[in-house]
Amino acid sequence: MVKKHITNTVSQWFGRFADHPFPSRVQSFINHAYVNLLGLDMREFAPPSTYPTLNALFTRELKKPRPIDQRAGALVSPVDAFVTECGPLKKDRAMQIKGMEYSIDDLLTLQYGKEAKTLYDGTYINLYLSPKDYHRYHMPYKLRIASILHRPGKLYPVNFPSLRRTKDLFVENERVILECFTEGGKRIFIVLVGALNVGKMTIAFDPRIQTNADRYEPTLYRYDQKPLWLYKGDLLGMFKMGSTVLLFAEPGLMEVRTNDRTHVRFGEKIAHIGE
Repeated sequence: MVKKHITNTVSQWFGRFADHPFPSRVQSFINHAYVNLLGLDMREFAPPSTYPTLNALFTRELKKPRPIDQRAGALVSPVDAFVTECGPLKKDRAMQIKGMEYSIDDLLTLQYGKEAKTLYDGTYINLYLSPKDYHRYHMPYKLRIASILHRPGKLYPVNFPSLRRTKDLFVENERVILECFTEGGKRIFIVLVGALNVGKMTIAFDPRIQTNADRYEPTLYRYDQKPLWLYKGDLLGMFKMGSTVLLFAEPGLMEVRTNDRTHVRFGEKIAHIGE
């Protein structure tokens, strides 16, 4: 059982503030202050004053659809984010930050113990969303979602200082783990990692999955009865603050076409899928 941590409590308090609709003038001031403080680029979004809560601003929708790289084999970035690390796995080891590793066995937990071994020596990409980024996440490729594991945990910050000082940060934090398959039957995992002040991580097609909600036991959701396919660019859900998305693929499946320390945008090609 995962016990409630102070980071969960702080994030719940902040979530209540961010979800509260203040009088329009006050809310407009809060929204504009947030935009100015972080330097948000709002050209693709509605004016700050139109959002009824701070969380509505965090989870803002694009005014018009982004162009999606629809070329065969193009795996696109599911988010606007900074690539903190990427490349080949060394057996089960990925880089959290230079000089600090984490194990995908630990990340994916015992529930996915056998499945994690199919990823050994595969490839991975870590994508960090800052508080000023577009907070919705989308499907990077046409994939069948076979199951989702919600693993409660702590909510440490996932920014660069925290990545450098907190061992096994992604393993310690709350996460939502999606087991997916390509049309050729190859496995890809998408891992959504919670962070401090992330009140919620949502899954667009399954409202049962409630994060940071005083639930302490891991919960597995299966989608066996009817194949659940989502297409490249489809909305997957949203962070109600910035956080991290991790992608993992079997050996020989995903060739990374981006570099660490690079900012990427949702819809851009970041890897090639070869089946």
